[in-house]
Amino acid sequence: MSIDLRSDTVTQPTRGMRNAIATAEVGDDVLGDDPTVQQLERFVASLLGKEAAIYMPSGTMTNQVALRTHTEPGDEIILESQAHTYYYEGGGPAALSGATCRLISGKYGIFTATDLKQVLRPADVHFPRAKLVCLENTHNRGGGRVYPLSEIKAIAQVCDYQGLRLHLDGARLWNACVATGISEADYAQPFDSVSVCFSKGLGAPIGSALAGSKEFIDRAQRFRKMFGGGMRQVGMMAAGALYGLKHHRARLEDDHINAKALASGLASISGINVDPDAVQTNMVVFQTISIPAHVLVERLRLKGVYVLAVGLNSIRAVTNLMVTTQQIQQVPDLVELALNDHG
Repeated sequence: MSIDLRSDTVTQPTRGMRNAIATAEVGDDVLGDDPTVQQLERFVASLLGKEAAIYMPSGTMTNQVALRTHTEPGDEIILESQAHTYYYEGGGPAALSGATCRLISGKYGIFTATDLKQVLRPADVHFPRAKLVCLENTHNRGGGRVYPLSEIKAIAQVCDYQGLRLHLDGARLWNACVATGISEADYAQPFDSVSVCFSKGLGAPIGSALAGSKEFIDRAQRFRKMFGGGMRQVGMMAAGALYGLKHHRARLEDDHINAKALASGLASISGINVDPDAVQTNMVVFQTISIPAHVLVERLRLKGVYVLAVGLNSIRAVTNLMVTTQQIQQVPDLVELALNDHG
């Protein structure tokens, strides 16, 4: 049996989720007739403390629709240099919004209010108009780091003073909430818009939602249609998302415990560099000292362990719904065998 730690997107629906999907009441969502989608959107809006929410096929779409709704062509978006919205979304800000990106190099994906102040420029016809700041919580390329709420509030104060809008890529916000005990609504409160994902740790097949004010979501609906995100009888997928929200959020703690255990096991291996104390949620990023990351990834694949190379000597493992504690306990030994396997 394989141990798939490439991402928490590899999860498959549980039996209970499959039953919810199979029995979902559906309608034409483009015409506003799908009751299960409407139920999901109300649930998400309430959970995040926002007026409204809208369901979309992916987190990339919710992020890019948010950017397009907040900005006009030529505007500037301020992001961390490794942010998913910039790094992994196919040049969406430029292609879909005509926006420029101003990057801040954060620490583990996190920048501060002071960092933000330092990149802001005075109003001048030579410069693009800064309109939007984007944060990511937890931060993917930061190794699943949690954005401190105190820092988010400080950044929000700068945004308020400067007339900037603030968007959260909260694809893994659920993990941040479980790790800190802070509610989704408290984390979402400083933001004008919030994107959340259902197909990662929650285990739903597809789907994300974008939340904000009713006026914002009304405008976002137009861009969802423009970007090809209008779906018909999609209540089946919304039912999977609802099931995950109601049944799989609390169990994310299991993933976090497994990630800590994995990091601790890897730390004892000669040839591997990892800091277990840096693991805050469900991601473990470790370095290979003696061989390139892609070589170890391939050796592990042959042993039934799937991970991703995220740098020349960096590998990421993501604990998830499909991986048990017993399987996690096997991984360090398999890594050590793979390191010493000279073919």
